[in-house]
Amino acid sequence: MAYETITVDVSEKIATITLNRPERMNACSLDMAGEINDALSSMEGARALIITGAGRGFCSGADLQARGQSSISGGEGSYIALTRHYNPLMINLARLNMPIITAINGAAAGVGCSIGLCGDFVISGKSGYFLQAFVNIGLVPDGGASWMLPRLIGKARATEMMMLGEKVSAEKALDWGMIYKVVEDDQLQAEARALATRLANGPTVSYAVMRKNILTALENSYAEQLLAEAEGQRIAGSSADAAEGGLAFLEKRKPNFQGK
Repeated sequence: MAYETITVDVSEKIATITLNRPERMNACSLDMAGEINDALSSMEGARALIITGAGRGFCSGADLQARGQSSISGGEGSYIALTRHYNPLMINLARLNMPIITAINGAAAGVGCSIGLCGDFVISGKSGYFLQAFVNIGLVPDGGASWMLPRLIGKARATEMMMLGEKVSAEKALDWGMIYKVVEDDQLQAEARALATRLANGPTVSYAVMRKNILTALENSYAEQLLAEAEGQRIAGSSADAAEGGLAFLEKRKPNFQGK
């Protein structure tokens, strides 16, 4: 399918969604949120996903101009945009049944910061940075930022990001434990592709269960999480990949996972 605000490529079991409004620093309009959502449901054959941005920025945030002046001044329009468009996107990214790598080139601001941090592995170029600038225009973080950030970097640093509205460089984000890796800008896409290749050849069913369990562990009690692990092990243990992994172990060879 042809999209207007993103490009989608699926090759060698890797799907790549590129936010493609470089003239607007890939600001996420309602149309872009809808197109990403649509793409998530139509990536047949993919076993890993890369999300990145075209041009000199990952995503500069929600496109306030595209949403209209009323959504900026009134608030009700923002509520509708979030509950009908952006929030469903973030939930679908969280529930995706394959690993996500986000490759951060330049700014990841506002909801773009949330999209950037949704990756299981967040790789940033040295020029990348993360920004919660809502306070600078009298608004509050959205896109799941107020849930993600305290869990990723703790209450004090999350408060710093949200209430001071200052850029967090890629290097600082790495030091804080907010992201996985920082690389030279010209190596960003190659690094993301190499990691995606590794994941795309791994046990996809197992990865899907891990993603779910990591998410629920942030809310579950210890007993609830033990049960979630047992249920996840039942799913993963019944997969063809688990059978292949066990056989490969006995035969002392590298497993050939098929993602089934």
